[in-house]
Amino acid sequence: MNISIILAHPNPGSFNHAIAGAAADALRQNGHGVILHDLCQEQFPPLLSAAELQKNAKLEPVIARHAAEIVSADGIIIVHPNWWGMPPAILKGWIDRVLRMEVAYRFVANDQGEGVPVGLLKAKTAIVFNTANTPDNREREIFGDPLEALWKKCIFDLCGVKNVQRRTFSVVITSTPAQRTQWLAEAREIVHSQFPARS
Repeated sequence: MNISIILAHPNPGSFNHAIAGAAADALRQNGHGVILHDLCQEQFPPLLSAAELQKNAKLEPVIARHAAEIVSADGIIIVHPNWWGMPPAILKGWIDRVLRMEVAYRFVANDQGEGVPVGLLKAKTAIVFNTANTPDNREREIFGDPLEALWKKCIFDLCGVKNVQRRTFSVVITSTPAQRTQWLAEAREIVHSQFPARS
């Protein structure tokens, strides 16, 4: 299987980078191909132009390459921090520009003439790893965990990816090296469970 890893964090020494590295190692250990994009390091261009909104728009080469890769991916792993209940801007730009209509989804009319989304992605499984400095219970009870709805309902379900596993590691800012080691082991186990070794 070919798995796409999309990482969005500006600090190369971040725990997000450690998670992405652990995920990539686990995938390779299980015999899978890995395409890892560090969006910040690659300076991915996040701004969507008006011209690009057109259905048959001519895409910049970098966007066309990302679109081709995500369409052919057998699985997807997203790694990013929770910033204001949202992904970093560069990742939101990747969503806007890469998970585009006629690439990741299309609309078809139902009997009432309404547009019904149909997912086009080949991948049936996705993992989202988040880091946060808000405790899990506060994130759920006070903020309603907006990233849960964003990734599972608004993005992956619409694009046809039905099996979405999400794990948030928190509180990162006060975590110890031992805690981070344990979290990385957990991340590897999640990857192993969703993308097991090839038989």
